[in-house]
Amino acid sequence: MAAVSTLSFNPAIVCCSRSGLSSNSHNIKAHFDPKKLILDVGMGLLAASVMALTPLEADATRIEYYATTADPPCDLSFARSGLGFCDLSVGSGQEAPYSELINIHYTARFANGTVFDSSYKRGRPLTMRIGVGKVIKGLDQGIFGGEGVPPMHVGGKRKLQIPPELAYGPEPAGCFSGDCNVPANATLIYDINFTGIYSGNRK
Repeated sequence: MAAVSTLSFNPAIVCCSRSGLSSNSHNIKAHFDPKKLILDVGMGLLAASVMALTPLEADATRIEYYATTADPPCDLSFARSGLGFCDLSVGSGQEAPYSELINIHYTARFANGTVFDSSYKRGRPLTMRIGVGKVIKGLDQGIFGGEGVPPMHVGGKRKLQIPPELAYGPEPAGCFSGDCNVPANATLIYDINFTGIYSGNRK
């Protein structure tokens, strides 16, 4: 298993690694921009360089990505913080552990349904440290729990509606040469699939 690396901007899950935006949630073009990858917007997110998947495994995760874009809506509950959440499946594994690394798959959208990031299209989950401010507040609360939000369990799938104050707030994020991936005051929608506890180096 390769060592965990740190990405400066990643709205998955803060979140996620930055890839190109698309106006069509079913037609996301894979895009790699090393300049965007090293952007520092003050919200560091841990990501993992994981073992390479076989072509069949990578195809399966990409198929699941398309499935998440077609997930039926669910009735959101709202925490005092303004975070909306609902479970598509609760999961039967371990609860999200405080300050430990976990693996998740996710699809991230704007409120209008446009997908702006997804681990599925990269064919591997994201590894992140949960509960200690390494990701945006809405993801910490939405996965680790708190203020009326139950913690996620391994195997669980949850939809989160994250208001701007729990995401990137009044400033745009992921900007380079005047082009920003996340606009100011954006409400973000995340489909989270808690796949497991990271089994590598936990330091």
